[in-house]
Amino acid sequence: MHSTDSSDPATITPHSHWKSLAAGARDTAPMLVGAAPFGMIFGTLVAASPMAPWHGQLMSLSVYAGSSQFIATGLIASHTGMLVIWLTTLIVNLRHMLYAATLLPHVAHLSARWRWLLGFLLTDETFAVVAGYHQRRLSPEAQRDAHWYFLGSGLAMYGNWQLWTLVGLLFGTLFPQLQSMGLDYAMVATFIAIIVPQLNRLPQLAAALAAGSFAYLLQGLPYKIGLLSAVLIGVVVGMALSKRALPAKEFV
Repeated sequence: MHSTDSSDPATITPHSHWKSLAAGARDTAPMLVGAAPFGMIFGTLVAASPMAPWHGQLMSLSVYAGSSQFIATGLIASHTGMLVIWLTTLIVNLRHMLYAATLLPHVAHLSARWRWLLGFLLTDETFAVVAGYHQRRLSPEAQRDAHWYFLGSGLAMYGNWQLWTLVGLLFGTLFPQLQSMGLDYAMVATFIAIIVPQLNRLPQLAAALAAGSFAYLLQGLPYKIGLLSAVLIGVVVGMALSKRALPAKEFV
């Protein structure tokens, strides 16, 4: 039998699904600020590219992966083949495998419909918020509704990305040099805030060190191959160590 001490601020006891949903959105609010310029710059780049504006909004709605969307937009503008675009964006997004492996024990009991939905909404920012949530001392009620917290965080980021993509598409032509005005510093700061708290576990620390080391060693390779290789190496290292650290049944 678990007991809940309501006077303990470290113990979280949401009383409903909606309260957990709202808590996830609320805790994600600081991340929304960092993602806003990123989404606006993406919309601006689409507005200045051969793509139609609705292509950019559709990409945000369906792909919903900021880094991959930036890369795909540049490759499309240079008339790169679809296979190259697909492979490049796949490698960039491989880091989500490490995120998924980390959160798997907390969602393995959910239905396939829930897992597909949460998997689609999983981003760097949402991972940081949800992983931090599970590191707290949660009450049985909070553990039961943790997937609603995940959903709240994911929906907040998703809506934020759609809004700022639209702003960039509508007003990007008025500010054609927006991407060179230094607004991307907010995303760099956001990624630092995401990464540093996660380095207290061996898989994440090893993945960061491996990716950073190989990105530096392979920086001279053309077409950003060194960076893509570093991403792949970091994910492989992190996945391998995560699999060793968790019981085998959790990877079934």
